[in-house]
Amino acid sequence: MISTSDRTTAIQLIEEAVQAGARETKACQVIGISGRTLNRWRQTRQDQRPLAERPAPANKLTIEEEKTILEVVNSKEYKSHPPSQIVPSLADQGIYLASESTIYRILKDRHMQHHRGRSQAPVKRPLSTHKAQGPNQVWMWDITWLPGPVKGLYYYLYLILDLYSRMIVGWEVHKEESAANASRLVKKAALAQGISLNQTPLVLHSDNGAPMKGATLLETLYKLGIKPSRSRPRVSNDNPYAESIFRTCKYRPGFPAKGFHDLPEARSWVLQFERWYNYQHRHSGIAFLTPHQRHTGQEDSILAKRRETYEKAKSENPNRWSRHTRNWSIAKEVWLNPVSEKNTTVQPTIN
Repeated sequence: MISTSDRTTAIQLIEEAVQAGARETKACQVIGISGRTLNRWRQTRQDQRPLAERPAPANKLTIEEEKTILEVVNSKEYKSHPPSQIVPSLADQGIYLASESTIYRILKDRHMQHHRGRSQAPVKRPLSTHKAQGPNQVWMWDITWLPGPVKGLYYYLYLILDLYSRMIVGWEVHKEESAANASRLVKKAALAQGISLNQTPLVLHSDNGAPMKGATLLETLYKLGIKPSRSRPRVSNDNPYAESIFRTCKYRPGFPAKGFHDLPEARSWVLQFERWYNYQHRHSGIAFLTPHQRHTGQEDSILAKRRETYEKAKSENPNRWSRHTRNWSIAKEVWLNPVSEKNTTVQPTIN
């Protein structure tokens, strides 16, 4: 609905345009209204639609019908049943009162549709969103299965990834999942990256698995000054980068899809993958730099050299370039689960 002040402003603009020589019909088209709408606005500046008396729908339930529905749903037999159970039960008896959606609406209008039973009411978890403007500000970690020597036997790859640079800052392979193994990995990664309590608080994001919420790991994070962050329950998309690197790992040429012979072989293979990924793999998400180059702050000089190379090539053969050279720029900040219009309730952003 258009407010009274906006209607008055629109009428004044149209009248000014007409006085300046414009046709009233064309002026209305520019604003997006019809001539009939303009005449109605001139007669009454206030929107009358909210005040209009509308006839009741012909198919509306009567007061007696609604009273019968309330008596049935609150009866001893059905008081603990939802409408989805009541409607079929009545239909088996040859009784039809209303549809399930209608009964739900009646209960909601009378504030009778609430969580019941001993189970805990569902809670909407906020989306965890974080921003990194440099390395070692936001880490993401997860655990994945690596096939073992026989079907049904697996090894577990623990891996920590830096959000800003996409660099693997820590990994280990074990025979079991546990918070103790995760705790040791975080300690080793923090020591290797020189994480201290005096720097900007580091966020460690993960899903809701048992090792991620174990008391041993949480105590380690507290001592290191690392803030834990977790995905919403049963929402794998909240930790996309960790999921993505596992796919990259398992689709690498030479990955033993039929299984590793033993634990040392699995660790050796992951070591080779980590060296390739950090120091050779040109990541499409960071302007085709290697994660190590981004992590150590080499991106500006490397991208500047690429731009210089492209400009030189264009100057030598300008007819081969239709417009500009390739855009070798890179974002200075990276978001994990950026806020969208559909998700406005989020946890505080950590810079």
